Amino acid sequence: MGVVEIIALSMGVAWASGINLYAAIFVLGWLGSSGSIALPDGLQICTDPLVMTAAAVMYCVEFFADKIPGVDTLWDTLHTFIRIPAGALLAAGAVGDLGQGAELAALLIGGTLSSASHATKAGSRVLINASPEPVTNWTASITEDVAVVVGLWTALHYPVLFLLALVVMVAAMVWLLPKLWRGIKLLFAKVVALFKGGAVVPAAEKSPPQLTPPDSDK
Repeated sequence: MGVVEIIALSMGVAWASGINLYAAIFVLGWLGSSGSIALPDGLQICTDPLVMTAAAVMYCVEFFADKIPGVDTLWDTLHTFIRIPAGALLAAGAVGDLGQGAELAALLIGGTLSSASHATKAGSRVLINASPEPVTNWTASITEDVAVVVGLWTALHYPVLFLLALVVMVAAMVWLLPKLWRGIKLLFAKVVALFKGGAVVPAAEKSPPQLTPPDSDK
């Protein structure tokens, strides 16, 4: 692999890991083990049958968890501690052949990129879950899965095209993330106001009725 191909793979796997880590690992393993692409030494472990099996099983679990409103947000919250460090490590593994300096740089940039893609996915899901219908949730989940597969395939076969697309995606995330944050804060403010407005006062805390004293003239 040339330098451009390695950079594209490193950033591609970091971006994809923030969206669907298990799909990213399985795609890398499948392409590497099938001979479609020669993976760097740092990513050869993805072709291990045990790793591919674990990634496939966890992808199946995520496939269903990611499409249930509320459960997907809980899943994303838990995976904040999995996707981001894994994306950073995979990005570093992709450039390990270039030296320790490149490895550390990829670790830092890859971790940031996987954080951004994860935050965009998780934040958009919180707002999507505000809608009671499941169609939007399923559409978003399937679109994300397809984007991971297509994005990694493009990074491996058309690295320059992927890097150009990645610049556009990063710009879109920079523009979108503050708006998602404001939308989430507004949504939670509405939920808190709803619960406060509908709170039931316990009977023991209710003031006793005021009795009018009898007229003393009667």
